Amino acid sequence: MTSDIESQLHTKKTTFIPIMIIGGLFFILGFVTWINGALIPFMKTISELTSAQSLLVASASYISFVIMALPASYILTNIGYKKGMSLGLFIMGFGALVFIPAAEARTYWMFLTGIFIQGAGMTLLQTASNPYITILGPIDSAAKRISIMGIANKIAGALGSLIFGSLLLSGIDEIQQKLSKVNATEKAELLDTMANSVVMPYVTMAVVLFVLGILIRKAPLPDVEASSTESRKEEDSTKASIFHFPHLWLGVLTLFMYVGVEVIAGDTIIAYGISLGFPAADAKFFTTFTLLAMVLTYALGVFLIPKYITQALALRVSAILGIILTFCIVLTTGFTSILFVAALGIANALVWPAIWPLALNGLGRFTKTASALLVMAISGGAIIPPLYGKFVDSNKADSIAQGVSEALATASASTQGYWILLPCYSMILYYAIAGHKLGVKK
Repeated sequence: MTSDIESQLHTKKTTFIPIMIIGGLFFILGFVTWINGALIPFMKTISELTSAQSLLVASASYISFVIMALPASYILTNIGYKKGMSLGLFIMGFGALVFIPAAEARTYWMFLTGIFIQGAGMTLLQTASNPYITILGPIDSAAKRISIMGIANKIAGALGSLIFGSLLLSGIDEIQQKLSKVNATEKAELLDTMANSVVMPYVTMAVVLFVLGILIRKAPLPDVEASSTESRKEEDSTKASIFHFPHLWLGVLTLFMYVGVEVIAGDTIIAYGISLGFPAADAKFFTTFTLLAMVLTYALGVFLIPKYITQALALRVSAILGIILTFCIVLTTGFTSILFVAALGIANALVWPAIWPLALNGLGRFTKTASALLVMAISGGAIIPPLYGKFVDSNKADSIAQGVSEALATASASTQGYWILLPCYSMILYYAIAGHKLGVKK
């Protein structure tokens, strides 16, 4: 008994510093990821975009996970976790610098290029940090560790949303009113001035990322392998291919759906509030509501998992709550509806922490490849939000054609667009009940 206690204390001591370092990386990922909520309405204004076009901001970031996940896995295999994380930070810093010429030219595709490059760097960080934190300790408590990472991620996201919301959306309501009254030359000058407001924040971001990239090279991160935490009764040698793990592939699909709904909950809520008539000065806080809901639920997960509830049970409860909140969003209006969108943070918080260990369970030597596949599923954030935007644009056009005012048509279409969440949460519920068990040895 004494030796077991000593072993547990030693494990906690040796993993504390690595967990803190990975937590710092999740903080960076959260900060950079969740400023998209402010960038979307900002880009929509300066580039005069439709709702669907503006949501390409999210697509440019998340589609990089599809393109870069497997190369990231190859890079990490050759240079290791530490150098890979450092390289990821450098790439993110370079992407931030692309915003300088993009702002000068006020060219949307250049902004998207910078966002894509940052996404490529984040892919390296995600491909390294998620499996690393998953296998750093016992698999049945992985959701607890990932929940701690989620707290760091979403606190950073809340800060990023507030800071960039204040920097980029300040005075946007007045500018939008002026744009409809000025001539073409004055309009171009207003938009150029607004576009240039991104330069200093992104230069600062680039400097911070480069410095952190240097520091991470000296960080004390031990090497860990999945085999050290895999149960012998699930020896991976019985499986000849990654295609022999149906629970993994269903996990990839489920994670794809989840990232889509998480991005919609966090990145559309500011634009949604504006569409309902709330001034940008107030709407800029709405993403923070979603992220704070996630932080509180993450904290609850740290306390409950695995001592009181299993990872699978947490996933089932999250999916059911997501379905209920979807109905609440589309059947209510005004600030009440916005609060229900923010409450999706409660439904979403424990989904990511639960899916990773369930999907990686029993993968053994296939863990790194499986992790790359799961990271590719982050592309759900690139595909599902624009579908929401297209749905909104289509419904808005139909309503206007029927004689409904543009303001009312925009508000109604934006609300009804949230129906897209329903099939996503349904898939999460299926995985929580049955999907994660397919092909897994008892």
